[in-house]
Amino acid sequence: MNALASQYEILVVDDSPVYRKLIEHILSADGYSLSFACSGSEALRAHHQKSPDIVITDWVMPDFSGLELCQHIRADKSSSYTYVILMTSNTEKDGVVKGLEAGADDYLVKPFDSNEMVARIGVGRRIIELHRQLERKGAELEEVARTDSLTGLPNRRAIEEWASKQLKGASRHGFPLWVVLGDIDSFKGINDSFGHLAGDIVLRTFADTLKKGTRQSDMCGRLGGDEFLLVISHVSAENIEMTINRFREQFSSLSFPFVGRSVSVTATFGVAGSETGDLKEFETLVRRADEMLYEAKRAGRNCVRLAKLL
Repeated sequence: MNALASQYEILVVDDSPVYRKLIEHILSADGYSLSFACSGSEALRAHHQKSPDIVITDWVMPDFSGLELCQHIRADKSSSYTYVILMTSNTEKDGVVKGLEAGADDYLVKPFDSNEMVARIGVGRRIIELHRQLERKGAELEEVARTDSLTGLPNRRAIEEWASKQLKGASRHGFPLWVVLGDIDSFKGINDSFGHLAGDIVLRTFADTLKKGTRQSDMCGRLGGDEFLLVISHVSAENIEMTINRFREQFSSLSFPFVGRSVSVTATFGVAGSETGDLKEFETLVRRADEMLYEAKRAGRNCVRLAKLL
C-alpha cells in the first residue's frame, strides 16, 4: 500500500456497480481515499462537499453527462484544482476532443486496462502536486505582500483590508472601535546619533511591545517609517486610553545600550473612534487619529490624545 496515495481523494462517478467495484479493486490496493457517486448530480454534491483531488467519471449517466459534469467542476472556482479523467466507450477523436474541451484532463476508453488506469492516476497525482506547490507558493507570496519585512507585523495593505471588515461589523452590531496611531519620538535623532541598525532595533522593539499587548481579536501593524497603527474593538473610551498609556509606559521603561550608553526612547499616540460603532470610513478615522497624534506631539510628546467621534 502506498502511504502517499492516501493523501489523494478520488471520486469515482459511474452508474454501473460493476465498474465502480472494478475501479475500487484497482485503486484501493494502492491506498487511495475513494468515494463513489452513481449520477452527475450526486457527483456534483460530493465535489462541493469533499473537493476531491481527482474525479474519474463515466461519459454516459442517468441525469447529465460526464461532459456536463466536467463543465460544472471547471466553473466552480471555490476549491482547489480537480484533475478529471473521463471514461468513454467512444474511440472517435471528435468525442475525445469534446471531452478535453469541456475540461477533462485525460480520458480512458472502456473497457480499460488496470495498469493504464493506475498510470493515468499517477499523471493526475503529479499535476495535482504541482497545483498544490503553486498554491503554497502563492499563499507565501501573498503573506509576504501583506507583511512588513522589518517587524513581521501586518503592513498598510493588510491593515486596511482587516480594518474595513471591522468597521462594517462595528456599524452593524454597535460595538466600540478605535484606530490608534503610534509614533516613536525623535526617531530621526536615533538614526543620526547611533545609526540605522540602532533605529531598526528600536522599531522592532516597539513592534514587539505593541504585538505582545494586542489581543488576537485586534490588530497592530506598521504603516511605514516609525509610524504604527492599531485597530482595537470592544473597549470603552476610558479603557482605551488606559490601554494605550500602558503601551506607552512599557516602551518608555525600556533601555537601549547604544555606543556604550543606556538610551531611553518614548512614543506618542493619537486615538480616534467611537463607543457606538457608528463610524465613517477607515481613512477618516486615520486622519482624525493623526490629528490627535500631532496634538499630543505639540503637548510635549510621550503622551496620548483621544478623539471620541460619537
